[in-house]
Amino acid sequence: MTNVRKSFLIDMDGVLVHGSNPIPGAPEFIGRLKSDKRKFLILTNNPLYTTRDLAHRFQQNGLEIAQENIFTSAIATAKFLHKQRPNGTAYVIGEVGLTEAIHAVGYVQTATEPDYVVLGETNYYNFDQITTAIRLIRGGARFIATNPDPIGPSENGVVPACGAMAALIKEATGKSPFFVGKPNPLMMRSALNYLNVHSEESIMIGDRMDTDILAGISAGMGTVLVLSGVTDLHNLEKFSYRPEHIFNSVADINPSDLD
Repeated sequence: MTNVRKSFLIDMDGVLVHGSNPIPGAPEFIGRLKSDKRKFLILTNNPLYTTRDLAHRFQQNGLEIAQENIFTSAIATAKFLHKQRPNGTAYVIGEVGLTEAIHAVGYVQTATEPDYVVLGETNYYNFDQITTAIRLIRGGARFIATNPDPIGPSENGVVPACGAMAALIKEATGKSPFFVGKPNPLMMRSALNYLNVHSEESIMIGDRMDTDILAGISAGMGTVLVLSGVTDLHNLEKFSYRPEHIFNSVADINPSDLD
């Protein structure tokens, strides 16, 4: 019996790029996927940017990745909302990557009795927006958040991210958000459906044990941890689960070796 040619879901930050800089060997790895005619998606919890914006940023950094090969937590969140309540309404805190995705599924964005409050990432969290979100959730709006990451990377160091702000809103409302992004298997299934592949024939490549690898395992996928991001071999021992494969970076990965 021949091995199935695997498809790949690949995290972005810490796997392909550090901030605005490509990780050495990442462009060549993407080239190997393309020359091997592999299905792949860049999968990111970052909802700030549209897929068009991300594709442009990748190409400026020598990574030839089309927007069709990018899937964000903003897209996953919009798909979830559309399935839960088609053509609903939402009060949205986030940047264009999130607002555009939610508009694209037919949602109206409003602060007047919305069905949902949707929290994403923003470069400038606004106290008035947070106050409005708290009041709407206390008034009955359902609380959705794009991703549970408490911090994110920037050129000048870590910055507060969606998970940290969600914790503030939870404390003020007594209501926990439903997180759509990794490690929720919902995002993985949404991405697999988008790519039209099966979990058992796919591999998740990431640098975080608590999001990427956990999400891959929970979705029934193969898993690859790269040590080019936040995880090293020492803190790997904190977790009760392990990836199937460990590489220093994607530069060391030959896709056919993982079939």
